[in-house]
Amino acid sequence: MTSDTTTLDASAPRLEVDSLLDDPATRIVVCCGSGGVGKTTTAAALGVRAAERGRKVVVLTIDPARRLAQSMGISELDNVPRQVKGVEGTAGGELHAMMLDMKRTFDEIVEGHADAERARAILENPFYQSLSAGFAGTQEYMAMEKLGQLRANDEWDLIIVDTPPSRSALDFLDAPKRLGSFLDGKFIRVLMAPAKVGGRAGMKFLNVGMSMMTGTLSKLMGGQLLRDVQTFVAAMDTMFGGFRTRADATYRLLQAPGTAFLVVAAPERDALREAAYFVERLAAEQMPLAGLVLNRVHGSGAAQLSAERALAAAEALTDRMAEDTHADAPADTEAEAGAAPDTVAGPAPDRAENNLAADGIVDLGGGKAGSRTADGLSPAVAEPATSTPASAAQLAAGLLRLHAERMQVLARERRTRDRFTALHPEVPVTEVAALPGDVHDLAGLRAIGDRLALNPTDTDD
Repeated sequence: MTSDTTTLDASAPRLEVDSLLDDPATRIVVCCGSGGVGKTTTAAALGVRAAERGRKVVVLTIDPARRLAQSMGISELDNVPRQVKGVEGTAGGELHAMMLDMKRTFDEIVEGHADAERARAILENPFYQSLSAGFAGTQEYMAMEKLGQLRANDEWDLIIVDTPPSRSALDFLDAPKRLGSFLDGKFIRVLMAPAKVGGRAGMKFLNVGMSMMTGTLSKLMGGQLLRDVQTFVAAMDTMFGGFRTRADATYRLLQAPGTAFLVVAAPERDALREAAYFVERLAAEQMPLAGLVLNRVHGSGAAQLSAERALAAAEALTDRMAEDTHADAPADTEAEAGAAPDTVAGPAPDRAENNLAADGIVDLGGGKAGSRTADGLSPAVAEPATSTPASAAQLAAGLLRLHAERMQVLARERRTRDRFTALHPEVPVTEVAALPGDVHDLAGLRAIGDRLALNPTDTDD
């Protein structure tokens, strides 16, 4: 087997990535999981692979780091899909990419469901500007809104979604209902009442209602904020029901057979615990789970050499070096002892001729080859020849210890993976071998795509 691959247990079903991407019935792939596990890279790699296999693909990312744009050679991504150049199109596929602009997407909803005058009043309202820019769950909700827009457009064969880097992956599923409930809930209906009553009586009713509901919170909000909220609610009156309707439609879209969820995780305990929780939540919500992508899995080209054997060999080399050093010590001492009389015997040597000075040895050759001291060649020239065997042995021992550490990492990753597959034996899994460096271009994305689709039976023994 190649050095960068590992094999799953025979009992674990294999996630066939190419079959998923090639299936024309697959219209949406959602990459989800905890933060820092490679969701954005996985989504981009799937997009490149699907496009080069003949699909017309758009990748929607919500990653603020903008790594997707850099890896695809695009100077900047925004709320409009942009075609990625350099993708092999012989199979007839195309790749587009875009980054969610949360506020712009919210503005598009307002502009699409209100007349020009009311839309302008909403967009200029301070409370709306705060809500559209930073309300909890707005980013996740708008990601689903944009997904719905892309799917309704029917311009692409396949939409790949990179979910937001939320604190919990479950925020992605909760956000549409949460924001829809807020905008269509009791709190909003109470705020709508003053607008319907009108005049000072309405404002008085608003103040009394807020006092009854929130007590001191109304004092903290202040009169100006309350007026902004009232104006916003009055302008949005006709749109509130639409938010809940779209939230329900989004959920039905996510539950549809043409949608496939891929849970991305690293072979680490915390990441796989989060992945297991997400798998259970998807099952509870009756959403179609395609499988688990186990990312950044380590491998070894010498897997037959166990950590224990490598450490034992390193210790044996270290012991052998110590014995050789001890055996050579008497001969060196004798040579040094015999050299002392020769140094003082006979007439005093000329200091300049033998590179000697009053304060020690001077190299008159200036470090040039062939320069000599009283004992022959310069130590700078002679030393490497005598230290090479010891250095080779030390290097071999160090490499054996590094291999032992790598095998221990492999064993830990395998135990973590096996615990997940034991808990969820029905979940198909594919492993992605770790690359030696970061992914920063299309070639790197292709390499990830190859690893995503790699079948162990295709590798050499």
